[in-house]
Amino acid sequence: MKKRVIVPISIIVAIVILIVIGTRIVRIETDYNVAHDYDDIIKRGAINVAVNYSPISYHIEGDSITGFDFELLQMLSEVSGIEFNIHPEASYARSIDLLNNRTYDIVAQQIPITSENKQEYIFSKPLLLNKQVLIQRIDSTGNTGIRNQLDLKGCTLHIAQDTPTRLRIENLAQEIGDTIHICEMPDYGAEQLIILVATGEIDYAVCDEASAVIIAEEYDNIDYSTDISFTQFMSWTMRKESTSLCDSINSWLSVVQESDKYKQLYTRYFGTKNYYKHQRINNNTSQPL
Repeated sequence: MKKRVIVPISIIVAIVILIVIGTRIVRIETDYNVAHDYDDIIKRGAINVAVNYSPISYHIEGDSITGFDFELLQMLSEVSGIEFNIHPEASYARSIDLLNNRTYDIVAQQIPITSENKQEYIFSKPLLLNKQVLIQRIDSTGNTGIRNQLDLKGCTLHIAQDTPTRLRIENLAQEIGDTIHICEMPDYGAEQLIILVATGEIDYAVCDEASAVIIAEEYDNIDYSTDISFTQFMSWTMRKESTSLCDSINSWLSVVQESDKYKQLYTRYFGTKNYYKHQRINNNTSQPL
């Protein structure tokens, strides 16, 4: 007669737990590697979008929420009949991280379309013409310390963390043949950087001109007249796998951009002159981004 082996209940429980955990890990890894494109998102019920918490993208005024990107997303929702779950983020780096891990489907803030960015992401059709500018204080005599890009040698420029701005400044340093120091500010956006310059906590920052125009209205000692980059197309960003989603977004944008409501939105934030300039360039731009 064979001797019966009795396995302690604690060992059985431990084995079951390990099996469950292992199965869960495999499932999570499998889910992570599944492409999340338009059909998968629609089955989920909504499109998850990160917007930048700033006056130009998403801003709370009293009981109202304003912002070009926020209001444009609302228009797209009306045209498509699809819900957009909008999540404000102060950090560009965090928005991109959460796009990469599929928490968000779109980063709906104005991001420059560069050859480097196009290697990693796909973009909506151009939404804005914009450029990077130097933020500095105006002294008591009405003058500024930096009058042209050559004066930037040896200066420290503060930027939001992990933004494409860093590459532009590095290229600019090569162009002027001298060192430009870069200080990345975690969890800081254009508004926070401009406030730091206005209050004297830092001397120089770099952000996009469209944001600077709006934010600097609150500070009479801020100058943003020195360009850091050429004018660039700005668009929303998606993962490279999300081609159908990008096509859908562009289709809805094409419908919205023909409306008077969109014209009113655009001119309210960027002016009538910029609206017609952008429409003219956008109509002549047919190549995929």
